[in-house]
Amino acid sequence: MKSRVLVVGDVMTDIIVRPEGPIVVGSDRRAEIRNRPGGSGANQAVWLGATGADVLFAARVGAADKAMYETYFRDRGVTPALAADPDLPSGVLVTLLEPNGERSFLTDRGANLRLAATDLPDTLLDGVGIVVISGYSFFAAGPREAVQSLLRAARRLGIAIAIDPASTGFLDEVGPQIFREWVGKADWIFANESEAEMLSGLADFEAQMRALGTQFRHVVIKRGQFGAALGGQGGIAYSHPAPLVKVVDTTGAGDAFAAHFIAALLRGESPEACLQRGVEGGVKAVQSVGGQPQ
Repeated sequence: MKSRVLVVGDVMTDIIVRPEGPIVVGSDRRAEIRNRPGGSGANQAVWLGATGADVLFAARVGAADKAMYETYFRDRGVTPALAADPDLPSGVLVTLLEPNGERSFLTDRGANLRLAATDLPDTLLDGVGIVVISGYSFFAAGPREAVQSLLRAARRLGIAIAIDPASTGFLDEVGPQIFREWVGKADWIFANESEAEMLSGLADFEAQMRALGTQFRHVVIKRGQFGAALGGQGGIAYSHPAPLVKVVDTTGAGDAFAAHFIAALLRGESPEACLQRGVEGGVKAVQSVGGQPQ
């Protein structure tokens, strides 16, 4: 397998809000508020860059931010392929952090909603061994058509495809079966437990693995504090536990997992080792605030 990774997904500015206690409706609550670059695709790309992988990241941002983001990604070992939107600003995501590290999101996808086929030419696939697509790219018509065109080209060229479903909220809105039809056949899926249950329509973990394996050759289910498992149509092949650590923020943990898994895969490591590297990446992510390496 060629060693370059092409990641396609959202670029967001994450505004992270950690209140001191419950929200007081109609009044004030002290909170720690920080902002930093984020977005599922951007997170995966930056985590891949941190592993030393050769990573190309394609996305759409507000024109005013393009130069800033290009510098940001290059400084983190990522080759940017960013399109500039002349009208819409870059996306913004507000993250509300609970004391246990769980989070809720308020999302304005901004320029990400205008990702177009011209932003994803087939030439992006030159030297690429695996294409990683954030599920957010399927939830609006324009970006969906753009990534579907890119995926058709990847299939013609025999390039591996990995899908990260990204959002149970949006999956529920469009319907799991429709999402699966939009995605089509792929080599890999990186789903968390909630996404695996929603996409398969099954509560049993082993059954989820088998059901998703009918569409995805390799199924990885991220299980949070219980680690992760790898399998396919034949069921669970490997599993790896997660160590107990203090959880500060779960934002980007799944992105870090996928990045470390894929980096190990491209290095030729065994399936068990890839799973272990993924868990290690996710554990590293939950111990600091934000979805990218500190």
